[in-house]
Amino acid sequence: QVQLVESGGGLVQPGGSLRLSCAASRSIFSLYAMGWYRQAPGKQRELVAAIISGGITNYADSVKGRFTISRDNAKNTLDLRMNSLKPEDTAVYYCEAEGRYWGQGTQVTVSS
Repeated sequence: QVQLVESGGGLVQPGGSLRLSCAASRSIFSLYAMGWYRQAPGKQRELVAAIISGGITNYADSVKGRFTISRDNAKNTLDLRMNSLKPEDTAVYYCEAEGRYWGQGTQVTVSS
């Protein structure tokens, strides 16, 4: 079992930046895959970015070049750096691990 807790969400203007962080309750060294998902009102949850233990990353086309996912196995954290934010990035962002463990979500709102 592992508990995941997200932080860093908030309100930001278009073009701004945010950094989301996900803290795990135990070592993430043994977790092969971790990722960030998001769910906007009235839409299905979608993958934003994923990273495997070897450092290989995968991004949704809509965020490529703007978002960067990273993991720190020593600190047991998963981060998502988001730049050039757009109103369509507004959603609740969830941290997940191995498709089994989920955080409670953090709201990101991009609006002027």
